[in-house]
Amino acid sequence: MNSRWQSDTGGSGSASTGVEEIEDVKEEEEEPAPYDFDITSYGADYPVDALVKRLDSGDIVIPTFGQYSGEDDRLVGFQREYVWSKYKADRFIESLLLGLPVPGIFLVRDKFRRFLVLDGQQRLRTLQAYYRGVLNSREFRLGKVHDNFRDQRYEDLDAQDRRKLDNSIIHATVVRQDRPRDNQDSIYMIFERLNTGGANLQPQEIRVALFNGKLAQVIHQLNEQTAWRNLYGKKSRRLKDMEMILRFLAFYYLGDQYTRPMKTFLNRYMEMNRNLELHSEAELQEMFRDTTTVLENVVGQKAFKPEGRLNAAAIDSVAAGVAKRLQRGPINDLEQMEHQHQRLFSDTAYIDAIKTGTSEEAKVGTRMRLAREAFADVE
Repeated sequence: MNSRWQSDTGGSGSASTGVEEIEDVKEEEEEPAPYDFDITSYGADYPVDALVKRLDSGDIVIPTFGQYSGEDDRLVGFQREYVWSKYKADRFIESLLLGLPVPGIFLVRDKFRRFLVLDGQQRLRTLQAYYRGVLNSREFRLGKVHDNFRDQRYEDLDAQDRRKLDNSIIHATVVRQDRPRDNQDSIYMIFERLNTGGANLQPQEIRVALFNGKLAQVIHQLNEQTAWRNLYGKKSRRLKDMEMILRFLAFYYLGDQYTRPMKTFLNRYMEMNRNLELHSEAELQEMFRDTTTVLENVVGQKAFKPEGRLNAAAIDSVAAGVAKRLQRGPINDLEQMEHQHQRLFSDTAYIDAIKTGTSEEAKVGTRMRLAREAFADVE
C-alpha cells in the first residue's frame, strides 16, 4: 500500500517522570511539525526460523537506545525491557507448535536496508531465546504447556514438531520511507510516536539508535569534559545534556540553514556528520573545549542561566557566539567578556528570543545575531 502521510502535529511532548527540566525544551517538543512524506507500508509473512536467522545476523535489529546507567555515570545502551513471564513465553511457543494464530510484528526499514523492530520485540526475543535454549540466563524448557511439548527445548522437539515451528508464519507490517531519500525523518517520527515499549523515549535517545556512529561517540566524550559538566550540572539520565551539545554544534556549523522544527534540524546535522564526514573529531574537540573553558573561567555556572535555571536557547546562542569569536584567536580581556555576557542577558530583545517561540526562525535568527554581536569585539 502506497500512502502519503501528512502530519501537522508534533511529538507527544510528555516528559517521563524524573526527566529534568531545561527551560524551553518542553515547548520545542510540542511544536507543530508540518511533514510531508511518501511512505510505503506492506505486509510480509515470515517463517519463524527465518525471523530468528535474521535476528542473529543483524538483518532485523531491536534498536539499542542511549541512556545513563542507574548505578554509575556510564552511557549504556538499553533495549526495551523484556517483561514477559516464563509462563507467557511458554504459551507463545506452544501456540505456534499447535498451529494457532499469533499477533503480528511491526518493522521499519531504514536506509541501510535493515529492519528495525518497532513493535513485537517480546515475541521476537522469546523466539530467539527458545532457539538458543536460554531465557533470562536460564535453560529454556517449556513448562506449563501440552504434554507433548512439556520440558522440551528446541533441540528436544521431534523432527515434525521442530519443522512445524520453523515453518510457522508470523505476519509483519513493514514501513519504509520512499521520500525524501536524504534523511530518516519519518523513521524518527515513527519511533517517537508509535513505540509501545513503555520507555517514553526522549529525542536524543532515539537519535543514538537511528544515527549511531562516530559523532554520537564524540558527543559522549564531549559530555565528559570538566568545563561542560561545571556549566551544565549533573548528568542527564535521558541525554538532555548531549542534546544540548548537539544543538551547539548544529547551530555553530549550520545555524544559517536553520528551519523549524528544531528536532528535524538536529536530526539532519546528526545524520549529515554521522561518521564525521563534515567535521573531524579533532575539530569538534578543540572548538568545544575552547568555548566551554572560556565560559567556565569567565562566567561560571551562570553562563546559560539568564534567570537562575538552564535555558536551552541560551546554551545554543551563547556557546555559538563565543565559539564564533574564538575563530580569530584567544580571548584575553576576561573582564570585557564578562561585561558583554551581562549586557546580553539584560537585552530585552535577546531575552524575548530565548523565552517564547524559541524554535521559530525569527527568534533563532535574533538570538544568534545578538549573541554573535555581543562577543565579536571582545579582545
